[in-house]
Amino acid sequence: MLHHLSFGVRDLARAGAFYDAVLGALGYRRVFEDDEAIGYGVEDDKDLLCLKWRADATPPGAGSHLAFAAPSRAAVDAFHAAGMRCGGIDNGAAGLRADYGDHYYAAFLIDPDGHRIEAVINRPVG
Repeated sequence: MLHHLSFGVRDLARAGAFYDAVLGALGYRRVFEDDEAIGYGVEDDKDLLCLKWRADATPPGAGSHLAFAAPSRAAVDAFHAAGMRCGGIDNGAAGLRADYGDHYYAAFLIDPDGHRIEAVINRPVG
C-alpha cells in the first residue's frame, strides 16, 4: 500500500546521524542523499523513509507514530540503545508488550525532531 513515508526535520545532519544509528540496528541503510533529503531502505535509490529538511518542520500530533519491522529481539534492543545514544528520548524500553499480543516485542523512541518511532517484532522466539 505505501511506497514511502517522509518526515520533515529541522537539522538534516542531526536527524541523519540519529536514523543512521537506529535504522542501521534494524538492517536498513541510507539509499540516497542530497543537500535537502536522506532516504533509507534496503536498495539504492528506493527509499522507504525520507528525511526532508524543512526549517518549519513539526512532527504529527499525539497518537501518531511509525513502527519499523525488526528482524529480531536483539535488533529491537539495539534500536533503542542506539537511539538513546544519539539524542532520542525514551518512550518505552525494549520488551514484551502483552497488551499487543503474546509475542509483541517492541521499543519506543521520540527522535530529536519529536517524531514517535517504534521497532517491533511480533513472532515467537525460536
